[in-house]
Amino acid sequence: MAGCGGSEPKKAAVPAVPVTASSEPQQLPPTDSRPVVAAFGDSISAGFGVEPGKSYPDDLQRLIDAAGYQFRIVNLGVSGDTTADGVERLQSVIAVHPAVVILEFGGNDGLRGQPVTESARNMRKMVEALRATGAEVVVAGMTLPRNYGPDYIAAFDKIYMDVAKEFRLVRIPFLLDGVGGNPTLMQPDGIHPNVVGAELVAKTAMKYLQPVLAKLDTTRLHR
Repeated sequence: MAGCGGSEPKKAAVPAVPVTASSEPQQLPPTDSRPVVAAFGDSISAGFGVEPGKSYPDDLQRLIDAAGYQFRIVNLGVSGDTTADGVERLQSVIAVHPAVVILEFGGNDGLRGQPVTESARNMRKMVEALRATGAEVVVAGMTLPRNYGPDYIAAFDKIYMDVAKEFRLVRIPFLLDGVGGNPTLMQPDGIHPNVVGAELVAKTAMKYLQPVLAKLDTTRLHR
């Protein structure tokens, strides 16, 4: 054998790193760098009783996109929350660095008959903390069923007017305007909007939110 070749057969070269599909760099999903509009509130924001993607903040995102504004909604609604719970959750909102916060609280306070002064104090705490971060705050007004009595309802409604006036905030007079009390637009509980109702709630919110977005969004698409 030694006289035939004069040397040992050469070994086949083996690539140091096999070129396979698994060795290619993975494509990470793009980061959504649009400024945040936080829908911070209770079950109305959370979309209680409707399927995913059908809450009013979901519908509001579609309206924002259609109008060409470069903002993304972050839904921070938690069903059952009171204004006191909102105060406790402030850091979770601040953590997403919102440019705008739609503050939707108070309904559960009122339904439980909590003191109006306590609810108003909590609303002010939330507004002060959010404003300190530089966020614009839009106050979403609520009201109560008529059987809660005119005096309590009047004091409750005044919370939103007083807070908005004190801090010079944009106020949605009644977030469920045209929806609340209409059985065709509400779920059987009479408290939460159904899918069609949520779409109308989003339109109401957009009416008051749009001037705020227009002021902040310098990259708006002209359509």
